[in-house]
Amino acid sequence: MLDKELALEVLRQIEEATQKIIDRFQVIDEPDDFTDTPAGMEKMDAICMMLIVIGESLKNLDKITNQKLLSQYPDVDWIKAKGMRDIITHHYADINAETIFFTCERKIPQLFSTIQKMIKDLKI
Repeated sequence: MLDKELALEVLRQIEEATQKIIDRFQVIDEPDDFTDTPAGMEKMDAICMMLIVIGESLKNLDKITNQKLLSQYPDVDWIKAKGMRDIITHHYADINAETIFFTCERKIPQLFSTIQKMIKDLKI
């Protein structure tokens, strides 16, 4: 049985972390903006922390929904979204700015809108 309130709480955590990435990414125009200055490196570090939060929260969401909720929203590659957490956590020194830039530019907006839809759907 789905614990809607717990699932909604986790979805809101993901929504908040995703919004933080969107906000922090606004000043980044290209991957070098992450690496050319200390401020850019701090932005990348902060974004990576939120990507870890998202991945961990998605794993928790899978547990509390018996892996039934995410599969209902195939617009997001949930395996890669969860896997990003593992890559950043265990191989942070190998993370490159291009990967983080691509994720922020191409994947985060879709994730954000999907999470918002999930929240809306669960409230019904």
